[in-house]
Amino acid sequence: MIRSVILGCGGYLPEKIVANDELAKRIDTSDEWIVKRTGIRQRHIAAPDEKTSDLALAAARAALADAKTEAGDIDAIIVATATPDNTFPATATRVQAELGLIKGFALDVQAVCSGFVYALAIADNFIRLGQIKKALVIGAETFSRILDWNDRGTCVLFGDGAGAVVLGAAEGKGDKTDRGILSTHLHSDGRHYNLLYTEGGPGSTGKPGFVKMEGQEVFRHAVAHLSEVVDEALAANDLKPEEIDWLVPHQANQRIIDGTAKKLNLPPDRVVLTIAEHANTSAASIPLALAAAAKDGRLKKGQIVLLDAMGGGFTWAAAVIRW
Repeated sequence: MIRSVILGCGGYLPEKIVANDELAKRIDTSDEWIVKRTGIRQRHIAAPDEKTSDLALAAARAALADAKTEAGDIDAIIVATATPDNTFPATATRVQAELGLIKGFALDVQAVCSGFVYALAIADNFIRLGQIKKALVIGAETFSRILDWNDRGTCVLFGDGAGAVVLGAAEGKGDKTDRGILSTHLHSDGRHYNLLYTEGGPGSTGKPGFVKMEGQEVFRHAVAHLSEVVDEALAANDLKPEEIDWLVPHQANQRIIDGTAKKLNLPPDRVVLTIAEHANTSAASIPLALAAAAKDGRLKKGQIVLLDAMGGGFTWAAAVIRW
């Protein structure tokens, strides 16, 4: 059986950092208020001349270097983003061009904060079917462009950044002892569209609308859906919670992450957290967290890694990986 193995990870964060105290000078909030409710202490903000594709390209190059893979070996580029450079063409095609690729294909995936897991699932399916051998999967966002900086309910939550992984085909036995992506689980429910959305707009190079969110309702649905999809992922692989070595969640809210970890009976030191430094980078949050954990050596060959995310739509998703 063909599996998709993560060959390398990379991330990129814009140079500018905005701490909570700086936001407190502009709006009615405080560092204490933000940290208590979200776990966020700071966020990175893209420079005026930085586009989503620039962040994606930097993360892609870092992942390729980590994987010791030449760009010319990539058969597909999939970029998960809710803040594309333009309405069209796909931001992935700009990354493809900057990498000097003329073979294969490139496309964008829009599932907001669940986008990276959706993109991972798409790439995994192409690899398992034997249609491609290597893929570059990227989550990249410039959410700062779609925030109302006078709305303390949303502007304190998000940041900019990009993360990427290189996937490669490898032979496996077809059971949970295989390395690579063991399963992916995708869901959506459009009935809740208006609980988390933007008013419209073309993307990071234009003048899009602002993020609108019913925070308490989103929180309630997130807790329920993430619990369900975690159970589904474990059952699909005949895994017990104690067999999970690392939880790498979407970095949206510390309280939601703590709840998932508690359900799995995972101690804090087995949860990869970047929310304090990165804030919510939407589709970029999971690959950025993976890159951080891979870089410092926490992720070790053979370990079981669980990814989970929920975003506007609503969308929610999970993936189980043997590193």
